[in-house]
Amino acid sequence: MDFGVVLQTDPPAWRVVDLARRAEQYGFSHVWTFDSHLLWQEPFVIHSQILAATHRVTVGPMVTNPATRDWTVTASLFATLNSMFGNRTVCGIGRGDSAVRVINGRPVTLAQLGEAIEVIRPLANGGVAEHRGGKLRFPWGGESRLPIWVAAYGPRALALAGRLGDGFILQLADPDIIAWSVAAVRRAAADAGRDPGAVTICVAAPAYVTDGSAAGLAHGRDQCRWFGGMVGNHVADIVARYGAGPDATPAALVASIAGREGYDYNAHGKAGNPHTDFVSDEVIDRFCLIGPPATHVRRLDELATLGVDQFALYLQHDHKDATLAAYGEKIIPQVSTHLTARP
Repeated sequence: MDFGVVLQTDPPAWRVVDLARRAEQYGFSHVWTFDSHLLWQEPFVIHSQILAATHRVTVGPMVTNPATRDWTVTASLFATLNSMFGNRTVCGIGRGDSAVRVINGRPVTLAQLGEAIEVIRPLANGGVAEHRGGKLRFPWGGESRLPIWVAAYGPRALALAGRLGDGFILQLADPDIIAWSVAAVRRAAADAGRDPGAVTICVAAPAYVTDGSAAGLAHGRDQCRWFGGMVGNHVADIVARYGAGPDATPAALVASIAGREGYDYNAHGKAGNPHTDFVSDEVIDRFCLIGPPATHVRRLDELATLGVDQFALYLQHDHKDATLAAYGEKIIPQVSTHLTARP
């Protein structure tokens, strides 16, 4: 299993770059950032500095969207970064949440998301894209290679991820929901004539390493409760569109938004968000990884058996440095496969 870290681009930007640099030193393979240009600083400017300050990590947004950025500009920025730093980028993309809602916009439709991918992918992979009645390419971008990972929750979005995504991003760590979602993605990939095993599965969720005490667990839960509110934004849309049921929205997802009344995007992704009181401890325990290192290892082993290729941990809490260190020194070494000098 690979490991990624998801950072917010809060100022100062150099702090974000430093966290990314240390994540690489601790063995993380991917560095992701939020992409919400009013709430935080512009991520792709910071991506260039992360790439310059590191040697091997892959960098990308979790997630960008086709609504706030012109599709050809998105492709150009990735192709430029790849030209500068040697194909070390990945494009996480979805319909859009805070980036569009904060400016009173709306997420794009799934059809528009699919169309955007069909433009971004060829342009950022040295090919020709059909766009607005013409054919386009970057005459300078022939060596660029960009995998596109699709973030999804609902049935139709999962089908799109399986049909078009090089990877699939699920932003929660509930084993039952992961199993249901991965099965839907792989089924869609097979129906599209693709190899289901070729779609990289990425699970992203907050991770908080505690000392094993009850007080530590309670504090960790409070620091990660914001995540249930963020996921709830997407789940509320899915339930409104598809309803509940095993073929529409898993019961665990429906239950996670019981009591949800509203959401304050000014506190999006922040510990202490006042509109996440509806998120129960049970939901936090299922959606996040909280506890001593052994607890994390057990859950990660379970995720691996479900086909998860990467766990990307959200680092939006008061334990950033210690969590990075605990993963690098105590957790990643136990989950990773090691070769011996004398087999």
